[in-house]
Amino acid sequence: MTAETKGRVMIVDGMALLFRAYYATAYGGYIRKTSAGLPTNAVYGFLQYFFDAVSTFNPTHVVCCWDMGKGTFRTEKYDGYKSNRAEPPLELIPQFDLVKEVVAELGVPNVGLVGYEADDCIGTLAAGYGEESEVYIITGDHDMLQLVTDNVKVVIMKKGRSNYKVYDPAELLEDKGLTPAQVIDLKGFMGDTSDNYPGVRGIGEKTALKLLTDYGTVEGVIENLQLLPKGVRAKIEADLDMLHLSRDLAQIRCDVPVVCELTECLWEVRRESATRKFKELEFGSLMHLIAEIQEEEGIVQIELGDLG
Repeated sequence: MTAETKGRVMIVDGMALLFRAYYATAYGGYIRKTSAGLPTNAVYGFLQYFFDAVSTFNPTHVVCCWDMGKGTFRTEKYDGYKSNRAEPPLELIPQFDLVKEVVAELGVPNVGLVGYEADDCIGTLAAGYGEESEVYIITGDHDMLQLVTDNVKVVIMKKGRSNYKVYDPAELLEDKGLTPAQVIDLKGFMGDTSDNYPGVRGIGEKTALKLLTDYGTVEGVIENLQLLPKGVRAKIEADLDMLHLSRDLAQIRCDVPVVCELTECLWEVRRESATRKFKELEFGSLMHLIAEIQEEEGIVQIELGDLG
C-alpha cells in the first residue's frame, strides 16, 4: 500500500462540531458576523475544533460527514423519531451550507446521503477504512460507541477544546461496562430522549445495564424472561415490539451506498483556496491555523516515510 491508501483516517461528525461551536459561542448573546451581516460564529468555532482535532490526532486522511435533511428511513419507521427537536436558530441556518463550502475549500470531502443520517455515512466509511487503516471518529455523540473496533476509535469531544475521551474496545468495556454491540441493545431497552424513541417504558439505564451484564443481549434477556423480577418481566413483555423497534432505530447502518476512496481524502490543505475563503469570511485571526498545519504535515510525511 502507498501513503495515499493507508495511515490514519479522521472522520469528522460535521453536525456535532457545528452545533457545539454555535452554542459555545452564542450563549452570551453575541453572534459573530461578517461586515455584510452574514452569521459565521458556528463556522468559526467549527474550524477551531477541526484544526485542534487535526493537531491532536495527526491524520493522514480526513473526511467530513453531514446530515442531509430531516427525513430518513428512521422517520419512516417511527414518525416520532426526533420529532421533539426544535428548529435550529435562525443565525445557524445559513451556516449549514457555508461550513461545507469552507470544508471543501480546505480540500476535505463532504459526505452525506439523503434518506440516511451522518451517523450511517460515518459507520459505513469507518467500516471500510478500518479494514486497512487506523480510524478516528471525532464526535460528541455517544451512540457512535457502537462503531468501536480494534481499528476504529471513537473520540468523544468533552467540554472545552483539546478535551477528548478516546474509546477502543478495552476502554469502552472499562468505562461503560459494554461491548460495542451492547451499546445498541442498551438503547433498545432504555430508549433515547434526545432522539425521542421510548425503549421499554419503566426501564432506565441502571436496569438495562444489569440485564445486559447478566444476559448479554436483547435475545438473551428475552430467552430468560422467566428468571427476571416480575415487574421487569411485565414491562418487557408489554413493550416487546417497541424494544425491537428502538434497537433498530439505535443501530447505525454500516452498509449505506456512500463511497469516498482514501485517495480522495488525503489530508493536504489547499492553502490558496483556504486562505481566500478565510479572508472572504473575515477570519484573519484563524490564518495561523493554515500555516501551523503545513508544519505538522511535514512531520506526518516523515512518519509515513518511516512506515515504508
